Amino acid sequence: MNTLLLSIDRVSSFVGKAFAWLIVGLTGAICYEVFARYLFRAPTSWAFDVSYMLYGTLFMMAGAYTLCRNGHVRADFAYRLLRPRQQAAIDLALYFLFFLPAMIGLIVFGWDFFLQSYHQREASSVSPTGPYVWPFKFVIPAAAALVLLQGIAEIIRCFICFREGDFPPKAHDVREMEEIVMELAKAKQAREEAAS
Repeated sequence: MNTLLLSIDRVSSFVGKAFAWLIVGLTGAICYEVFARYLFRAPTSWAFDVSYMLYGTLFMMAGAYTLCRNGHVRADFAYRLLRPRQQAAIDLALYFLFFLPAMIGLIVFGWDFFLQSYHQREASSVSPTGPYVWPFKFVIPAAAALVLLQGIAEIIRCFICFREGDFPPKAHDVREMEEIVMELAKAKQAREEAAS
């Protein structure tokens, strides 16, 4: 089971890191617009559309990665003091009360939103070039499906915690600053003890 959970983590990580490269395109588009507008007095007609589509896609496609890394906002000051089984109980209650209905709703209504846009061949009304908007709207149900998949993995981890008393290991590529500071403090203390 842990192999499956780690595989889901890897998919979320891959998608999050792959879409993170959109920030390069976004930066390039904004820089080009600034130079064109203020240096050459020739503003672009496409910069606004490109910027909100790239940023929106980046933001939405990072959701599963953020969930995988426990990066979403929570009231950690109380949660971290609880035992793992208590944490799992809180997580499960919140997943079933809020997370699952929200993600299922985003998938269902986001898909309808995308289909309606696709059938109408909806184009942006913000700029004269009017790029198609339906590919951007497809990101809504796609991102929600990825977050839902990662959420199911987290729900399974909660049930494993109930059975075994602790959460199963997760794939990590980033660490909390608090962990690093504690490790540095322990290493410093070990050096001081060794020196004395």
